[in-house]
Amino acid sequence: MTLSSTRVLLVIAGGIAAFKSLDLIRRLRERGAGVRVVMTRAAQEFVTPLAAGAIAGERVHTDLFDARTEFDIGHIRLARDTDLVVVAPATANLMAKMAGGHADDLASTVLLATNRPILIAPAMNPRMWEHPATRRNLAQLRADGVVTVGPNAGEMAESGEAGVGRMAEPLEIVAAVERLVAAAKARGDAVARL
Repeated sequence: MTLSSTRVLLVIAGGIAAFKSLDLIRRLRERGAGVRVVMTRAAQEFVTPLAAGAIAGERVHTDLFDARTEFDIGHIRLARDTDLVVVAPATANLMAKMAGGHADDLASTVLLATNRPILIAPAMNPRMWEHPATRRNLAQLRADGVVTVGPNAGEMAESGEAGVGRMAEPLEIVAAVERLVAAAKARGDAVARL
């Protein structure tokens, strides 16, 4: 399926899986999607805005109070000037913020301000994934209409750790995006503009 003219806002949170997001940008663009990127401060510890921007073909957004964009309420524009929001990786911290309605940085503010479909690709240590707080947050997000892909089982970045918590592979995330786009088109979803 082609994603031609589909506008994707990719939120990259801070986890070792953030490196996979660079390939995700490339895979989405190969299918014709336009990709804008928002990175949390923690994400910038794993991949640089320069790398993500080079692959996306435009500058990466990192700050809530960016003088270049906030003159016209840039965070609201980012939240609305898209067809779909993808969070990959979705860390336990960002999932908790989303479930609780917190908006203390650009990523969480955009996620709270959007009325577009949201797809998250959770990624975290297996014990964090199984923690009751994460399970509650996941249940709340699903009840709010957030769609998930993954996490997968396998070896973790930490030596000797394995289990469920690996972020879905970029092609799995792309397939989930394609399913959401196809479903929205089939419904004639005017809100998503897909």
